[in-house]
Amino acid sequence: MHPASSRVLFSCVASLLLIGGLLMALRPAAAPALGTDRISMRVEVYGLMGLHVLTLNTSVEEVGERYAINTHYKTTGVAGLVVDQQTRATASGRLIPASAQAESFRSETRRNGVARQEEVNFRPDGSVEGKVIPVVADAAAAATARGTVDNLTAYLRLERQLAAKGTCALMVPVFDGRSRYDLVFSDIGKQVLSPEGGQHLEGNAIACRMTRQIRSAPEGEQGEGAQQGKFWYAPLLPGDVVVPVRMQLETQIGTVDAYLAELHGRGVDLQLMK
Repeated sequence: MHPASSRVLFSCVASLLLIGGLLMALRPAAAPALGTDRISMRVEVYGLMGLHVLTLNTSVEEVGERYAINTHYKTTGVAGLVVDQQTRATASGRLIPASAQAESFRSETRRNGVARQEEVNFRPDGSVEGKVIPVVADAAAAATARGTVDNLTAYLRLERQLAAKGTCALMVPVFDGRSRYDLVFSDIGKQVLSPEGGQHLEGNAIACRMTRQIRSAPEGEQGEGAQQGKFWYAPLLPGDVVVPVRMQLETQIGTVDAYLAELHGRGVDLQLMK
């Protein structure tokens, strides 16, 4: 395949750095004190010309004031032949009113046979300790990491604020062990969704706009991921909680679309796509 096609698929995969964070924002509402609420979901992602890029699976567990988020995705089909990538990531921390405080983030990625790991610990005083394998020297990112959270927790903060206050307006400083950036969210408003992209979903949703402002990143990685996008949330679960149902990210090579395909938990079992 032409090298340009490889770059296109890689850019679509890189955009999932943001999509993964968004999907992890889903949390159970008010978990029982002695029990564990678990929600799992499957999302299908498409790149240029409707090319199926990958399948993303995410689970979220909440016990009392603690949360744990796990995600896994792997490129599929033609995309997998060009960019063979598999990523597993987890984040954990503490829930606070209308927000969340990150404590730990771990990510392992294997791309075309090359392994990469990120580990970040977020301290209560705002200090951050991170480790990257292989080592990436970026003193600027580390120097501005104080008071940040991982991208998974950033979207968790957005979701909790949406549930509590009904607004997307929020800025979250993010550090993932490699890059330092801000996620800025703003309100688009309420919209009515119709079936689209093979997803059988219609009804009211809350739309948010995201802008990603890079503060520091390793050389050659400044363009990874989407710089802006739109997300739609809908109340598909019992309780005061909204679920990300559609995502549209603008990348340097075009638009990446993601659709919620399955949702399980809290007595709900939905299949919105095959």
